[in-house]
Amino acid sequence: MIRLFTAVAIPPEIGQGLLSRQHGIEGARWRPLEAFHITLKFIGDVQEPVAAELDEALAEIAAPAFDLELTRAGHFGEGADIHAVWAGVEDSAPLRRLQKANESAARSVGLKPESRLYTPHVTLAYLKRASVAEVGAWIQANNLLRSPAFTVDRFGLYSSWQTSEGSAYRLEREYPLG
Repeated sequence: MIRLFTAVAIPPEIGQGLLSRQHGIEGARWRPLEAFHITLKFIGDVQEPVAAELDEALAEIAAPAFDLELTRAGHFGEGADIHAVWAGVEDSAPLRRLQKANESAARSVGLKPESRLYTPHVTLAYLKRASVAEVGAWIQANNLLRSPAFTVDRFGLYSSWQTSEGSAYRLEREYPLG
């Protein structure tokens, strides 16, 4: 079994600006630069033959390159259940089309559809029992976040596994856009 997801990697020059915002929440597990990405489709655990079929389906996606910007900050969860803080993504029709193409590719190889609403974001930290006041202050301090535009000219298939520091990711295959 291999745990997979598809995503757009955040360029290092954009990620550097996110690293500077990683402070102010006690106990937060801040994500490293190389982990910054915008998930397109979480696949989960699959057998190697299914992963190979998925790779073939993803390679068939034809989409143009496009520009994106990161904007605002937010969190997932409420009250004592807040479990992550993130940088948002400016609404983008090309990103939504790419996400839907990834969803269709996954369905074409028999994977189950995503039931949650797609909320593109870059996870900056995972939280456990974080202070609601600290998270609120962090959101307020970072809510005007706006990155320079960057070009998305590829997406990737990543594997994921747990370490003592949190999830680690490896790019398994890259798919060009354009």
